[in-house]
Amino acid sequence: MSTPGDGDWTARRGDVIRARQSALEAARRAEHERATGLIREAIAGYRAAGIDPIPLRARTDRGASVRTSLTGWYLKTDRTIAVDSEARYYVMRVPDGLRARLRGADPEPTDAPMVVGRGARDGETFDLPELLESRRTDPVRP
Repeated sequence: MSTPGDGDWTARRGDVIRARQSALEAARRAEHERATGLIREAIAGYRAAGIDPIPLRARTDRGASVRTSLTGWYLKTDRTIAVDSEARYYVMRVPDGLRARLRGADPEPTDAPMVVGRGARDGETFDLPELLESRRTDPVRP
């Protein structure tokens, strides 16, 4: 049974949902911009410390290591997260397939987070500034 004003509530509810989505997207963009700035600073520090970018490899869904056309720095020692020299952030995972294994594959860059691993299944999280600094003092070598 509908009551007078139900249409108003439906319209208001839609407005509230859109406003929340917009606010979340703005927060994600701001976080990405802040994180990218930190990555750019870290890359300058890596270069100043003589830590050159290395060829990056990705893992397929089945765990095979494949070539990429990317060069940069791994942020995690397990080589699952990396940044390139343009300060783009990558999760080093690509779909499995014969083509990827033979020719290589490039993961798509994603928005850089301030907390790496947030929402991941293993529950392991790292603050981006600490992770960037740890790679300056203990880089992942080829």
